[in-house]
Amino acid sequence: MPDDCLFCKIIKGDIPTDKLFEDDEVIAFRDIAPQAPVHFLVVPKKHISGPSAVAAEDEQLIGKLMRVGSKIAKQEGADDFRVVFNNGERAGQLVFHIHMHILGGRRLTGPLG
Repeated sequence: MPDDCLFCKIIKGDIPTDKLFEDDEVIAFRDIAPQAPVHFLVVPKKHISGPSAVAAEDEQLIGKLMRVGSKIAKQEGADDFRVVFNNGERAGQLVFHIHMHILGGRRLTGPLG
């Protein structure tokens, strides 16, 4: 894990977060700047820099993000929700560790909210 990666620091427990789920492969926590009533991130513990860096051996792990995110969204009361992955700085990726945003809890309009 890179020493300067924010999400790696969260995974190691160096930075506190409002955790919603954790197992050996995945962690999920509330976004610190929510864009909707329900807004959380699902992050693999394996450091992958972004969607374009997903390798064939990561496919099952990335699928698990979707399954975990869907389960948490329902628990949070968001049966309808948006899933967002950003790839690269110009696409809005701020932390270069792949992560999935789940947004819901209200009618979502436009490309991001």
